Amino acid sequence: MKSFFALATLATLAAAICDHGTTFFPRSVDEVHVADFGFNELDGPLNWHALAPGNINCAKGKNQSPINLASSGWKTVAGSSLGFNINTVPNTGAKFLNLGSTVEVVANGTLVRSGKTYNLVQFHFHTPSEHRVDSEHYPMEVHFVFQAADASLSVVGFLIEVGNASQALKLWPNVFKNLNDIRDPGTLTKTGPLSFNELKNHLAKSAVFQYSGSLTTPPCTQNIAWNVVKQPVYIDLANYIKAKGVMKFNSRITQNFPGEINLIENACNSL
Repeated sequence: MKSFFALATLATLAAAICDHGTTFFPRSVDEVHVADFGFNELDGPLNWHALAPGNINCAKGKNQSPINLASSGWKTVAGSSLGFNINTVPNTGAKFLNLGSTVEVVANGTLVRSGKTYNLVQFHFHTPSEHRVDSEHYPMEVHFVFQAADASLSVVGFLIEVGNASQALKLWPNVFKNLNDIRDPGTLTKTGPLSFNELKNHLAKSAVFQYSGSLTTPPCTQNIAWNVVKQPVYIDLANYIKAKGVMKFNSRITQNFPGEINLIENACNSL
């Protein structure tokens, strides 16, 4: 019986991540799952719950993401307490996909959080940032999505500010090197070679907000262990414009404080 429930839990979370645009299982060489939701009008966040029965958490879940994180009174941990290790990608590059809802890189790595090990599934981007710090949003945010052996998920989010070339991480030009090849949803290419050392060093020196939230896209699955790095990293203007031109606007609206009523449910109750 325990095995049945474990498999059921894994299947549920696997479905959630597939809907989010990633799979736990190997992709075929040219397989790209285009998202069945968007960020405009009736396919956008206010109507996600109506697009599929499994999206009910988007309208009723009480621990939804993203949220506004206040510097004062919110628990943070030292970034050095997280074991964040992403494997270097060689010159052959990593798989880089346009899912319609975001652009995603499939890479390998691990996260150790509170003694628990998670494996990297993928990382993807949002413009503008989804999380806010003291009500301020940033031009971009990147999410590294990890899964543990028990199928639980943890996400590390880095806020991204636009700066000059000397401030910008050397990672971004290589991530977005072939971005113009995947301007259309459902297309696939490769990144350039990727080193994550700068990102790892930045995390080690930063404070990190932690909370229990959700996926920020359908099906808005909850119990996601969030880690949002307080201090932003930088991207140069040219690469930011390049990325924004492909992703357009792909951020969910700020959600209520964890544990409080869902904003959509609250709005419906007042009609």
